[in-house]
Amino acid sequence: MTTSTGTFVPKPGAAPLPRMIRAQAALETRMLLRNGEQLLLTVVIPTLLLVLFSTVDIVTVPADGTGGSGKAVDFLAPGVLALAVMSTAFTGQAIATGFERRYGVLKRLGASPLPRWALMTAKTCSVLVTEILQIVLLTAIALALGWSPHGNPLTVALLLVLGTAAFSGLGLLMAGTLRAEATLAAANLVFLLLLVGGGVIVPLDKFPDAARSVLELLPVSALSDGLRDVLRDGAGVPWGDLGILAVWAALGLGAAGRFFRWE
Repeated sequence: MTTSTGTFVPKPGAAPLPRMIRAQAALETRMLLRNGEQLLLTVVIPTLLLVLFSTVDIVTVPADGTGGSGKAVDFLAPGVLALAVMSTAFTGQAIATGFERRYGVLKRLGASPLPRWALMTAKTCSVLVTEILQIVLLTAIALALGWSPHGNPLTVALLLVLGTAAFSGLGLLMAGTLRAEATLAAANLVFLLLLVGGGVIVPLDKFPDAARSVLELLPVSALSDGLRDVLRDGAGVPWGDLGILAVWAALGLGAAGRFFRWE
């Protein structure tokens, strides 16, 4: 008596790795966009800041690269773009990942056929998709307010990618080492402190020289300053700001890879 192996559908087994990453990235993006608190942090707050400070004479705008005072929106738009990157890649990702770790979600996903590095890749893709939506929305609003951007789009993209890497590393480091409640408090506190002291809304030249020399080394300051040099002043590649972001990205991602705890 002979037997033959039949063909069964569906065939058990893991899906191809690229398909798993795409599915997880789509899930992460949907979860982020459905979260009201995340939307407040990543979309509503940057939009309100851009509209309010562009239309109301609250902050004195420093001179642009040509020596003129320029429009408020020309100064604010690059800083708000930097804020949007920070809110998604750092604050939002740190809080979400911290609570996933607390509730055991990361532990269960780590036991699935999806490798842990692929899970982090999917989370990064979700962050990038969200940032693209943020940038499109904020750019449209800024243009409606009279923004006149300049500079090379490739340089802008490079700044945004390095800024995303820097903030993602720091966010994952915080989420993977602190308790969820501590991550929630610390991430929001850092967001508020960098909003005030990172050159996003308030120009750094308003601070004392000693404090300014330290603040200029922060990733949000480097990102907002680099974007402002390119988009407002039409400058070339801001190598100094790119260098600061690259150092923060290397340190943050390296430390996250070394100290991140899944349980």
